[in-house]
Amino acid sequence: MEVDRRLLTVIVNPSAGRGRALRLLDGVRAELDRWAADVRVVPTRDLAHAGRLAAEATAQGRVVVALGGDGLAGAVAGAVARAGGLLAVLPGGRGNDFARGLGLSADPRRVAAELAGFRERRVDLPEVGGRPYLGIASVGFDSDVQVIANQTRLLRGRHVYTYAALRAVAAWRPVRFTVTVDGGPPRALHGWTVAAANAAYYGGGMRFAPDADVADGLLEILLISRTSRLTFLALFPRVFTGRHVHTRHVQVLRGRRVHISADRPFAVYADGDPLADLPAEILVRPGALRLLVPAGP
Repeated sequence: MEVDRRLLTVIVNPSAGRGRALRLLDGVRAELDRWAADVRVVPTRDLAHAGRLAAEATAQGRVVVALGGDGLAGAVAGAVARAGGLLAVLPGGRGNDFARGLGLSADPRRVAAELAGFRERRVDLPEVGGRPYLGIASVGFDSDVQVIANQTRLLRGRHVYTYAALRAVAAWRPVRFTVTVDGGPPRALHGWTVAAANAAYYGGGMRFAPDADVADGLLEILLISRTSRLTFLALFPRVFTGRHVHTRHVQVLRGRRVHISADRPFAVYADGDPLADLPAEILVRPGALRLLVPAGP
């Protein structure tokens, strides 16, 4: 698909970051107008609507610019990849973890100003139950945390997920998971969480999968085994630096496809949204997405 990088369609989630994206929109547009030939701004009602808007913009040969949170970026990425278009991500949500992993500024106005100098890169696009995401899909304890985080209104970024995790610990019961990677023998896990990571960060800055690479064609699959609540709480701060993966309670696998089931119902969350119920299959499509990234190393 031929794309004119001077033609931009900005898809904005008005409620992202409790209205942060909308508050910064005028500044973002002003920066884009400085170098782009034509900038169109379209608000989205929901993720499905965002996908349709992205498909329409791509069909017109325009760059799709997602201004919102990680959930919006993931939904838009799926539509752009299917149509062979080009995507740029501006951090306008609460966590902005995918943008963080790309090394982008937390200020979408600065990213908008620098976007003209970005280069195109092919990156992987994972999906769970047929629904695409960009960062990390996880299930189990993380599902309970995400429910609490989505209901919390007074905190932002890392703080809301830390608060939600501390609340969720009190009521947590370990889960018996069955995990199958690339059609191999099933693995039994009695523990906290199973995650499939395309990128390093989630939860507003937690470096949960420190070695994940958005362009290696693989998912980094993390298995968090059973510990006491006290041990879990003692280890929790390590997730912000990625040092948790060096403990005996965390196993890291790699593969292109993972099937997960559990002994009780859970929703798989990715980029802040519930995308599928267990049992679920998560797979990665190598190099499926054309993405604009900073021109540096």
